[in-house]
Amino acid sequence: MAKKNKFADYLTGIATNLKESADYFSDYKVKSEKDLAIFTNKMKEYEHKGDEIVHQVIKELNNTFITPIEREDILYLANSMDDVLDGLEECAALFEMYNVTDINPYMLEFVKEIKLCSYEILDSVELLTTKKYKAIREKVIKINAMESKCDVIERESIKNLFLTEKDPIRIIQFKEIYESFEDIADACEMVANTLETIIMKNA
Repeated sequence: MAKKNKFADYLTGIATNLKESADYFSDYKVKSEKDLAIFTNKMKEYEHKGDEIVHQVIKELNNTFITPIEREDILYLANSMDDVLDGLEECAALFEMYNVTDINPYMLEFVKEIKLCSYEILDSVELLTTKKYKAIREKVIKINAMESKCDVIERESIKNLFLTEKDPIRIIQFKEIYESFEDIADACEMVANTLETIIMKNA
């Protein structure tokens, strides 16, 4: 990627921030309401940082005549990564809103897959900046496999919820959290689809 690698820097910045936010989401231990507030605020910071870099991308696109790959592809990639980050922040907000401190194995499984997706996304963006398109395709396949795994986790988690939970309000809250995780996995798949499009156009 040319233009003093500005677009490469921005896209790598978004992907790095996404990976760091997924790491934080995965590693932070929630035990109390106070923990939930800290957790949510930190996720908001990551989301805000991501938004700022996306704005820089848009500004740069408006000022650049020739871009290293098609300008809409740069924008789609930036926005699709931002959607994953938005999803993580919204999911964190649900935990706080519903005061959920009992993190169960299903949630941990979701987080593990999403965290792995964020690593593959960062690797893909770094490969994109050096035009290693063939290697990106392998990453795309991995992200799609992880999204499929999240589909299975969602079905199992909701089935288990209706079998074991007696409180109807808790059922609504946990179901929404599980669906929120699946939405994040779908957003990861959208990043993979965008990368696939870029590969097709440029390889």
